[in-house]
Formats: sequence, structure tokens, C-alpha cells
Amino acid sequence: MGNRLRWLSAALVVGLAAAGCTGGGDGSGGGNGYPREETLYTTGTQWGPPSTWNPIMSGSYTTGVVGYIYEPLFLYDPQQQEYIPWLAESEEWIDDSTYEVSLREGVTWSDGEAFTAEDVVFTYELAQFETVPYHNVWDYLENVEAVDEHTARFEFNDELRHQEFAYYTYSNPIVPEHLWRDRSEEQVTTGANEDPVGTGPYLYEDHSEDRQIYAKNEDWWATDALDLEVQPNYVVDIVNSSNDVTNRLLDQGDVDVSNNFLPGVDQKIQNNPNISSYYDEPPYMLSANTAWLVPNTTREPLDDPAFRKALAASIDIQKIIDGPYSNLVQAADPSGLLPVWEDYIDQELVDEHGFSYDPGEAESLLADAGYEDTDGDGMVETPDGDPVELTLMVPSGWTDWMEAARIISENAQAVGINLVEEFPDQAAMEDQRNAGEFDLVINNERQISNTPWTYYDYMFQLPVQEQQTTVNFARYENEEAWELTKELAQTPVEDKQAMQDTISEIQRIQLEEMPIIPLWYNGLWSQYNTQTWTNFPTSADDTPHHLPTTWRNYAQLGSVLMLTELEPAGG
Repeated sequence: MGNRLRWLSAALVVGLAAAGCTGGGDGSGGGNGYPREETLYTTGTQWGPPSTWNPIMSGSYTTGVVGYIYEPLFLYDPQQQEYIPWLAESEEWIDDSTYEVSLREGVTWSDGEAFTAEDVVFTYELAQFETVPYHNVWDYLENVEAVDEHTARFEFNDELRHQEFAYYTYSNPIVPEHLWRDRSEEQVTTGANEDPVGTGPYLYEDHSEDRQIYAKNEDWWATDALDLEVQPNYVVDIVNSSNDVTNRLLDQGDVDVSNNFLPGVDQKIQNNPNISSYYDEPPYMLSANTAWLVPNTTREPLDDPAFRKALAASIDIQKIIDGPYSNLVQAADPSGLLPVWEDYIDQELVDEHGFSYDPGEAESLLADAGYEDTDGDGMVETPDGDPVELTLMVPSGWTDWMEAARIISENAQAVGINLVEEFPDQAAMEDQRNAGEFDLVINNERQISNTPWTYYDYMFQLPVQEQQTTVNFARYENEEAWELTKELAQTPVEDKQAMQDTISEIQRIQLEEMPIIPLWYNGLWSQYNTQTWTNFPTSADDTPHHLPTTWRNYAQLGSVLMLTELEPAGG
């Protein structure tokens, strides 16, 4: 959540500048074997020692496992809104329920075995295990088979969810059938996969408690097929430590790419000629996800749309942007849709039903709905005369969110809503959130993707479970919104007009009901030091525009291509 630094021991990164290993995969991660000019140092995703190289488990694999070692059928470029053929050379809908992918010839696994359609079939059949994250593909997938060595055919039932399946074609890596076929469900979903064999541009080299090391795969298929070649011979990803340590390593050029939220990095970008980011002015970063204020809609008065809209109007987002974020983020559109989805924002609906910071409007909304200060303490009571006592929880140590929570609390109290902030540890906060034992939380777990469907699935998914672990933390129940979300899921990805029509209907409900409140667009935190490597992605016309990140599940969004366009600083 949030892709930010936790406060771990600074000892993890002592000696980074000279760090490397002699190879051999013994887990020692020691030695001085990597020339600095051939090695890219990164940090920003890994919060603990590397422990699993299992690409099936999308939320926990060691940084780089998917993208560097394992690869999907397609990539997806969210800025261009284009699918990029990858392991699949092409795709075709044979009829309304039959889909075929033609695979590239000449692709091999890193152990020398041929990559074939059987690997694709096997990877999707793994999802018949209920604990596999993409298990629900079998809600609408009837059969998958290898037509020949390089053609895989998928057959679907009437419940086909085009948007979701398209998401899986780029987000799910393919694994080698010959090495995985004898694994049990437990091994597939919890095994560490300590000797990873993939098709990607890098090979597992070694790891230690504080880093993961990859070595260039000289036999990567894309060099011949697409004229692509990753430039660093080695990639060393460093386990997150502290803000102070990462800032120092970035300043000194001992880290080339940092994908953490670093307070004060705007000053670095302005004052240090070696430090840059995607933009050279605020917000400096691309937008990765929307940070939402999530109310528990099963609790009074958060079950009242009028109250939720009043709360939304009370929040001074600009104060959050100027304060804890120092202009590193942007205010979210009232629809919550990311900038890459701006074409789907129904501006007329936003103009009619959207919200902005307006304390007077917040007070009017409260009064019109019957929320008044009946006991003279400065805080409103419910229409039934009950006190309003609300708590906003964010994890302790998440300093930007903690400060944002304080501002939201102050804003709410200024219009008469008794709201206080609370900072439990992350695990305790997540337990309470998932169980519905909370008033308000901030959340940003749905990232940029190929379709706004992923946002609405997060917002409206039904039925509400006793434990809500990935979606609908607000426990909001609206059958119409959920039916429209399912309708969107079933819309072909190329039918943009049908997508727009359905999304507009969903937006009307979202803006009128305000089940969750969009706050700001969380940044795709990306800071580069250009002393060793240059030609990082930026907004400039003469540089690449790939997503400049090492975050999990972003290599499939084209960030792996960043490594193919880097240039040595020495020329």
C-alpha cells in the first residue's frame, strides 16, 4: 500500500557503493564483482529481505521477478492506451466466444526448453486452484487448449468479462509447464520458487538480506524479435531502509532509481543537477492511483450520502498538496478517474454533481439533511440527536498520510463534524479495515490499469464479505452500480463508446452517492540520479515516456522498457 518507505535498519545498505556479489546464487550477495558502469541500482518496492520468486502471487514476489524473469503475453502502455504484443505476437477473436493468441517462435526458457502454447494453457489451468489470484477467470473461461505449438485457444461462456480478461493477458506472467506441472496447490501459491526459470531479459544471480541481484540474459528473445536489449548488465534492487539513507544514496549516486515517496525531493530536483524526475516542475511525478477517503457506509452517519457529500466539501485538498506533499501530487477529479482516463470523465456530470472545497456548502448540506449542533458544543448531532464521533485511521509511520489525516480532521471539525485522527500500526489498521471495524480510512490500492473497470470493481463489488480484503472496504451495497460494473466488465475493450456510456451511468451514481471520496492522485514516485545512467523517461519529447518504476506489477505496464533505453552517462 502506498509504495513508501518503512523505517527499517539503515545497516541494510552499508557499503552499497561497492556492493555486488560473485554470483553463484548462494544467497550471500557479497563481494565486489559488478562494475559500477554496468550496474543499475534501484530501490522502492522491496520492504523486507527477498524471500519469494513466485510470479503467481502478484502482491509478494521479489522486485523484478515479473518483468525481468517472467513475462506476460502482452504489455499494456497506459499512456498510449495500447496493448503491446510480447510473448504473444498477435491475437484474434475467432467468434464472440473464442479467442486465439499466436505466440512468438524461437522463444526459450532460460534452461533452454522451448516456450510453447502448452505453457500458456498450463498457466491458465493453474487458476483452477482456488487460491491462485486469478482464479475467477474460470467464472467465464470454459476451456483453454493448444491448437498447435504456437497457438493457444480460449473458449468462454456467456459471462465473458472482456475488460477483466484483457487485464489478465498483460498482468499475468506465463510459467514453464515442464517445471511447474508436478507442484501442488500449496507449492504453486506459497512456494518460494527459489530457482526461477523464465523467458525475460534477466536471470536470477543472487540475493542477500538487503538486495536482489539480476544478471543480463544474453539469449533474451526480444533482442532478435524486437531489436530490444536491456542496457545494464546487472540490476541490483536494494531493500527499502529509511528516508535519510535513501536520500543520501540518491544524492551520492549510489542509487540510480528511487521509487519511494521522499519528502523534500522537489528541492533536490530544483537544486541538484544530477537529480531528476518525469516532470521538471510540479507535480514532478506521473499519477499512479487515486487516494480515496473510504467511509464505512454501514455506520451512522456515514451511511447517509448527504453527510458523505458534506464531508467531501469540507476537505481542503490544496492544503494537503501544498503541505505534506510539497506539490508532488495533484488534486483528484471528483470522479476519481486518473488522468490517463480523462476521456471517460463525464464533465457535465462532474459540473452538476461534483464537489470542491467549500466549507459554507458543507455546512449547508449538513443543515439541509438535519445535522445540527443541538447541545452547543460546536459539533453537529444526527437528525435523531445522537452525537457524531468519527475516527480516521491511517498507518503509523506513513508521515504524508498522517499529516493529511490531521488536515482532514481539522477541516471536518471546522464545519462541525467531530472527526479525529488515529495512527495504529499497519497490520492492526488493515485488520480493522478488512473486518469493517472502522469509521474512515485512506486507501489507494487500485493502481493504474488498462480500464476504469478496475476502479469500479474496487468501489462497488458485491456481495460484501465478512472480510473485505481487496475491494469495497466501504461495504457499500448498490445493486444497480454493481450491475453496471459487470456490464462494463463484459464490454469489448475496443468498443470505446459503449465503455463511455456505461461509465457515465456509473459516474452518476458515484457522484450522487459518494460511496468513497477521491482526494488526490498518488504519484508514481520516481527519482533518478544521472551520474551513471541517463535517458530516463521524462515528459520531454526527446526522451522515452515509459513508466519509470520498479514497483510490482508495473513491468507489465511497460516499465521494463525503461531498461532498454538507458544510456551510460559516460557516453
